[in-house]
Amino acid sequence: MSALDLSPAPGSAPLWRQVRTQAVMEAKLMMRNGEQVGVAIFVPLLALVVGVAGADKAGLDFDHTTIDVLTPGVLALGLMSTAFTALAIATGFERRYGLIKRLGASPLPRHGLLMGKMLALVSVQVLQVVVICSVALAMGWNPPSAQGALWGLTVGLLGSAAFASWALLLAGTVRAEATLAISNLVYLLLMAGGGVLVPVANYGVVSNFLLWFPSGALGEGLRTALLDGQQASFSVLVLAVWAVIGAMLASRYFKWE
Repeated sequence: MSALDLSPAPGSAPLWRQVRTQAVMEAKLMMRNGEQVGVAIFVPLLALVVGVAGADKAGLDFDHTTIDVLTPGVLALGLMSTAFTALAIATGFERRYGLIKRLGASPLPRHGLLMGKMLALVSVQVLQVVVICSVALAMGWNPPSAQGALWGLTVGLLGSAAFASWALLLAGTVRAEATLAISNLVYLLLMAGGGVLVPVANYGVVSNFLLWFPSGALGEGLRTALLDGQQASFSVLVLAVWAVIGAMLASRYFKWE
């Protein structure tokens, strides 16, 4: 019979376990928030169903079937809503209630907190993509080739990084109420006129200008990859620039208290 070991083992848990626990908690909080679920899941699905049903009445003429054209745009809208609007609102109110300040007294380092937020964000986006693609397939969407899917994954990750960095910059520099108002306003403006849902060619004289916006680059990049199965090099470059600039500004001006 071995001797019972009652010696203490002080110390924090390994970083990966702290990050995993933080990510699980962040994901649960996001999915329990009805407003965030509505913005992340129901609004994109509504845009897909209404868009397919009303494209002809709206006078939209595409080179491919309506469902094939709208599905990449709806995926872009979903990624944008989670990476920007939902993340900005959640982080803004965490600052207001002092949650981030209290986490500073825990063993979880700042980079661990950000890693947890990113993992939670990716988890919710995976759920988004599964739900949107399942509904699109049921409506007759032709899935992309393997090469197109790989380019779509690259564009989606870079787009999420770009919008997430600007969401943290917004949430870390202004009050929570202002973050709520600004993020919702930006979301509505980009959804209506940012080149997300439909090809930028439908926006007339400002079409080339929209390609330099993160919303236009994300939407057009996903259409290039998932609809045509081609490389989306220009969109990748634009989104990478937005992500780097947003990350630099967020790391410089984000206020933790």
